Amino acid sequence: MSIKDKYVLRFTRLNRGLHVFMIISFLILSLTGMSLKFSYTGWAKVLSKFFGGFESAGYWHRFAAVIMIIVFVAHLVDVVRVKRKEFSSWKALLIGKNSMLFNKKDWQDFKESLKWFIGKGERPEYGRWTYWEKFDYFAVFWGMFVIGSTGMTLWFPEFFTNFFPGWMLNVATIIHSDEALLATGFIFTIHFFNTHLRPEKFPMDIVIFSGRVPLEEFKLDRPQEYKELVEKGELDKYIVEQYPPIVLRGMKIFGWTALSIGFSIIIWIIYAMIFVYR
Repeated sequence: MSIKDKYVLRFTRLNRGLHVFMIISFLILSLTGMSLKFSYTGWAKVLSKFFGGFESAGYWHRFAAVIMIIVFVAHLVDVVRVKRKEFSSWKALLIGKNSMLFNKKDWQDFKESLKWFIGKGERPEYGRWTYWEKFDYFAVFWGMFVIGSTGMTLWFPEFFTNFFPGWMLNVATIIHSDEALLATGFIFTIHFFNTHLRPEKFPMDIVIFSGRVPLEEFKLDRPQEYKELVEKGELDKYIVEQYPPIVLRGMKIFGWTALSIGFSIIIWIIYAMIFVYR
C-alpha cells in the first residue's frame, strides 16, 4: 500500500453514526423551530406546509428532540465505556493529554494560531483535538442543558408548574427561542466554516462520515498526535483503507444536502431579522 493509499482512522463507527443522527435531528429542529419562531414570514409559512402545518411541525420538533436526547445519552454511555476500556481513572480521561477539556496547550495553540494567521509565527502543532473542536464539543453540552431543559418545560408545562411558578413558562419560552436561534446561527456559520470552509478543507471535509483522513493530511493537521503514535509504534494500528468511491459519493451527497439546508436557514433568518422582524 503506497502512502497515498494510506488513511488514518480518527472516528469509530459509533462516533460517526451518532453524528449523522445528530445532524438529522438538528436540521429538523432548526427547520421546525425557526419556522415557528418566524411564523409571520413567507418562507416560514411555505416551510411549515412541508411539515404538514405549524401544529404538525411542532410534532416533528419534539420527535427530533427525542432523537437528539438519545444521541446525547448514547454518547455519555460510550464515554463511560471508553473510560473503562482505555483509562485507569476518570482523572486520566478528563485531564490527560488527549482530553476534551481545555488545558494550557489549547491556550498556547490559540495564541500561536493568532500569530500564524497574521504571518508572525509558524502553524501550531495541533494534537488529537484542537481548541475550536473542544469549543464545539462543549457547546452541545450547553445546548442540551439550556435548550433541552427549557424545551422539556414547555413540552410538559403541567408537570413542571407543580414545582415552578407559571411565569417560568414565559421565561422558558424566551430562553428556549433565543438560545436555539444562537445555536442555529453558530452551527451553520462558525462550525460549518471550521469544519468545511477553511482553505485546507474547502469545499467539504467528510472525515466525520468516513472516519478516515489521508495519512499525509493527518501528518499536516495533527503533527503532535502523529509524532506520538510513531514514537509509541502505534500508528499502524490506525492505518485503514478508504471506502469505495460509491460510498464516498453517498457521504458527499448527504454532506452537501446538510450544508445546503443549513446555509438556507441562515439566509432566511437574516432576511427575517433585517426586513420583517417583529
